Amino acid sequence: EYVVAMDDNVQRPWWERYQPVSYTITSRSGSEVDFRDMVVRCNQAGVRIYVDAVVNHMTGYWPDGTSSTGDSGFDAGDETYPGVPYSTPDFNDDICTTSSGNIENYGDAEQVRNCKLVGLNDLALGDNYVREKITAYLNQLLDWGVAGFRMDACKHMWPADLEIVFNGLNDLSTIYFPAGSRAFIFQEVIDLGGEPITSEEYTGLGRVTEFKYGKFLGEAFRGNNELQYLRNFGEDWGMINRQEALVFIDNHDNQRGHGAGGDQILTFRDPKLYKMATAFMLGWPYGFTRVMSSYYWDQNIVDGQDLNDWMGPPHDSDYNIVSPTIRPDESCGDGTEWICEHRWRQIYNMVNFRNIAHGTDVSDWWDNGANQIAFCRGNKAFLAINNDTWDLDETLQTCLPEGTYCEVISGNLEGGVCTGHSIEVAVDGTARISIPTNAADGVIAIHEGSKL
Repeated sequence: EYVVAMDDNVQRPWWERYQPVSYTITSRSGSEVDFRDMVVRCNQAGVRIYVDAVVNHMTGYWPDGTSSTGDSGFDAGDETYPGVPYSTPDFNDDICTTSSGNIENYGDAEQVRNCKLVGLNDLALGDNYVREKITAYLNQLLDWGVAGFRMDACKHMWPADLEIVFNGLNDLSTIYFPAGSRAFIFQEVIDLGGEPITSEEYTGLGRVTEFKYGKFLGEAFRGNNELQYLRNFGEDWGMINRQEALVFIDNHDNQRGHGAGGDQILTFRDPKLYKMATAFMLGWPYGFTRVMSSYYWDQNIVDGQDLNDWMGPPHDSDYNIVSPTIRPDESCGDGTEWICEHRWRQIYNMVNFRNIAHGTDVSDWWDNGANQIAFCRGNKAFLAINNDTWDLDETLQTCLPEGTYCEVISGNLEGGVCTGHSIEVAVDGTARISIPTNAADGVIAIHEGSKL
């Protein structure tokens, strides 16, 4: 349950979900009954649910009488949230050292973890009662069948407090998971360097979001670095250990210019570059990958800032969220409401590529000294990318057995027939690889599962 943000300038923004009022499951997306039904249906289909858990804070200041998505009620000024319940002693006001009560200096770790993030009432996770309420909320979700959590704003919570919460979590539900299975946890920590709080403080607790990853790839594919240098992309670039990283090209924050990466972040608005960068991410053996799925909004750029960056998801005249329309090719809508990048053929086929290549490392790297690259994943898969202003036309080692392969960026392998291009691999594993500079996608991919 969260605040309903509505005024003359902002109507039901996406960020209202990040201002909780209680831990009751009731939102624009539906009721507790709807949520539990979704979890059951998704688990039965082999789709796991990871809840975006907002436990660092409650709402910011809102006038008395401000509505919420449920009926709990709240008084933000008095820090009273009867739906949990929380009251003034459950917040960090007494240990925050700034005069405003907000974070004023990100060079001070005490402020970052004990003061209000952009005015949001900061919960005292150092208090047993608060931790117990949070643990109970997360355990209820686990008992319903969720598989884990994205823990929001972990940079603003002390690792020791999070450890206590995580240690108190139940095993996953045995209805859907083997006995003794534990929640998959990934923690949002924005660490681009230069601050006292680092990602490494959280890596022992679960995966950690590696925001440098999307920034670096955005810089490379936008032409501010050359793809040839990606040959050692990972820890050698100052990122955390691959076994501890959660990686992505963009997320709901930085695709709007918030969070990290600035104007170098690639989004659905740059579809060719976005598909190439996503193909590299899914083809490269670093981190646990996350694919974005977005909705469209009209931008209003003034002095480099999008004044419409608050806009929420597609809705009807009563602000009820409208569902996407699934088209015959399995994409959704016409690009004016839901974007559904996860339904783009070039992306979902690279998810399969990653699954097939799992357990292998990179071999037979090739580049042209600029922005054309190719590599194998063991003897299971091959990827090539052309981000230069001239054609790629080379005979390259694919590391695959001799045969004809369906190129899975341009099409699908359906009933033994390739709906896109095919590639002939010779007895020595080589193939003629051609990617014109004006190609729609700028990337080709084949793997052992796409052999005709």
